[in-house]
Amino acid sequence: MPNPRIEREIATLFSDRLNVMVPSVETDLIETGLVDSLTFVELVYVIENATGIEIDFDRIDIQDFRTLSAIEKAFFVAA
Repeated sequence: MPNPRIEREIATLFSDRLNVMVPSVETDLIETGLVDSLTFVELVYVIENATGIEIDFDRIDIQDFRTLSAIEKAFFVAA
């Protein structure tokens, strides 16, 4: 179940660390161009620092990065 607090924290990471303002948690970050290839690499770094999870570039599933909601599910929700 989505957690509004975590979604706000992720949105804050985007605005503060990546200088990207995301209109909603379901906005497709890649399709809209909010996240390009350089920003994507920065995003992976930001997520790694925020969560302590090491993301293997060889195993990245781009679907996990399409929306703030997908990022929350993939990286911020305890299994």
